[in-house]
Amino acid sequence: MKRYLVIYEPAEGGGWGAYLPDIDGVIALGSTRDEVEAGIRGALEMYIDDLGERGEALPEPRNVAGYVAA
Repeated sequence: MKRYLVIYEPAEGGGWGAYLPDIDGVIALGSTRDEVEAGIRGALEMYIDDLGERGEALPEPRNVAGYVAA
């Protein structure tokens, strides 16, 4: 199983967005963080299904995240 970095961002007007930096176009929007977490999982599953139908391989994860204190 591959593990991909997910970036969750609060929207200025409310709600949340999420994306996978390693996979262009896999995004989700939701009213709550929980909603967007479920949405990004679903978006990735659809992407994987589409790749399988085309006979293409899932790209390897490349990005990592960390924190720095200021």
